[in-house]
Amino acid sequence: MSRNNWFIRAGENAYLFDEFKLGQAIAIGWNEVGSLEQVKQINDVKRKLRTEYADYKDGKINITAGQLFRFAHEMKIGDLVVTYNPQAREYLIGDIVSEYQYGEGHISDKTHYRKVTWNGSVGRDVLTANTRNSLGSIMTLFALQQETVKELVHFLKHKNNKPLEPQPEEIEEEQAELNTIKEDVIERAHEFIKDKFNHLDWEEMQSLVAGVLRGMGYKTRISVKGPDRGRDIVASPDGLGLQQPRIMVEVKHRKNSMGSNEIRSFIGGLRPGDQGIYVSTGGFTREAHYEAERSNIPISLVDADLLVELINQHYDKFDSEAQSLMPLKKIYWPL
Repeated sequence: MSRNNWFIRAGENAYLFDEFKLGQAIAIGWNEVGSLEQVKQINDVKRKLRTEYADYKDGKINITAGQLFRFAHEMKIGDLVVTYNPQAREYLIGDIVSEYQYGEGHISDKTHYRKVTWNGSVGRDVLTANTRNSLGSIMTLFALQQETVKELVHFLKHKNNKPLEPQPEEIEEEQAELNTIKEDVIERAHEFIKDKFNHLDWEEMQSLVAGVLRGMGYKTRISVKGPDRGRDIVASPDGLGLQQPRIMVEVKHRKNSMGSNEIRSFIGGLRPGDQGIYVSTGGFTREAHYEAERSNIPISLVDADLLVELINQHYDKFDSEAQSLMPLKKIYWPL
């Protein structure tokens, strides 16, 4: 019977790596769910998690349950397992030699564990780009591709082998793959930001849009509740609308797109010298865009995608109020 191949993280920032190595074991958290030895269905794990981790949302419940069930019931004696030490930049490779066990005292703060025989380590720098990329994941536990394992085992058996000099086509392939990963991360982040502001209520969205404008250097005044005649926000250099540019902003936070009638009504409420921004998280119809283009008053239509771009461009200049509505973290990507 063919064996499976696994990667498991040694805790956050690999703080348990030495314990994994010296204790000849691997372990996983979520101790409060108790022993999973008699649990045969993943839905039973989910029920345990919902009881013990009431603050977990459904998505996190599903991911966590999958990892726990995999550790307890899909891993087998004889399977290959890999863990990583980021400080030494080395992958530790071994074989699982016990069934799933539960109890304290083997790994400091993890009670789900399996015993392992470690066979040796492989430095990250000798691996090809494809293999390094396949070993990257935010998951605590995941299955490894066969080609990844083949390369790890090769360098485990041939310790003195140096990495091959990459050929020009391999360099191009690596760069193309890195670009693909980068584009995927950017696209996912773009959608995650949209997910985030789609959960805001209308007043919060109005405040977020005002925060974007302040990040762009304007001072803003948000209209009080009630008929605002198309002026949810007034933005200007002085904050009073006395200095140019004087920008009138309408915010619609709903799923349906805005049409030409809404844009025409918005334009009709503007005065000479005004400029207009119409924000619609549900987007705009083609006719709405045409209505804005033919307007004698400068009008900008901002849909959800453009709003994300503006948030990304000006986030560093957001004040604390705006950042609290849209908490984001910057990441850096190697050139």
